[in-house]
Amino acid sequence: MKKLGIVAGNGALPNSLIQECLAKKRPFFVLALKGHADPALLPDGIPMKWIRLGDVGSAFAEMKKQKVSEIVLIGGVRRPGLLELCPDWRGMKFFTKIGLKALGDDGLLRAVIREIESEGFRVIGVDEILPSLLAQKGVFGSVSPAKEDWRDIEHGFQVADVLGQADVGQAVVVQQGLVLAVEAIEGTKALIERAGFLKRKGSGGVLVKTAKPQQDHRVDLPTIGPDTVQSVFNAGLRGIAVQSGGVLVAEIEKTVLLANQLGIFIVGVDHE
Repeated sequence: MKKLGIVAGNGALPNSLIQECLAKKRPFFVLALKGHADPALLPDGIPMKWIRLGDVGSAFAEMKKQKVSEIVLIGGVRRPGLLELCPDWRGMKFFTKIGLKALGDDGLLRAVIREIESEGFRVIGVDEILPSLLAQKGVFGSVSPAKEDWRDIEHGFQVADVLGQADVGQAVVVQQGLVLAVEAIEGTKALIERAGFLKRKGSGGVLVKTAKPQQDHRVDLPTIGPDTVQSVFNAGLRGIAVQSGGVLVAEIEKTVLLANQLGIFIVGVDHE
């Protein structure tokens, strides 16, 4: 098996991939991003190095030193400004080359993939190694959406498609046919919290998450997990609808168990 380079951001997904490599005895090396990856979620004793997001040259040099062939970018990364990023010479050369493409997430991520592959690596999606992480079609747990929830889900996907085409976000919250909030740079957790303050009286309220129509599935696939379920419950919403095959589910057993306990539905929708 080819040696895998894991560029680890935040959340539990990097550890899921590490555990899969350990179970399959696949050689790997982790570059953990400072300020993003959580040390508590990474196992002790694994081959790894902490690196700053802007140290592009050092990252490439380390991956080549470790004889990595394939690279997975996994886990959330809060997008910093250029001054906060403080890129090294190799990173500054990259940003100078891509110019205004860096202003949009999709253009930036496509450019990042091209740059990595220009160094001789192959970028792959986590779903190539762990396809079980992808959301499947249907209701996940013991709680199902009500009729009014399905109307909100349908409307939510329509709005999310428009957001995605504009390269704005991957999630929206809808209640009783009203769009309470849409995701921008703040991320899903802040989106849900904001929707909780704007929630109308009465039942309902659905978080809808989907991949952008033009999204490269090797990077930045939207993700839900136990924290998402807890945030939805805290905001007084009814449930979560995700695009089957286009959204990752972290710690799925824990996620579904918590949703059942809190009375939150999770449903995968075959949305094109």
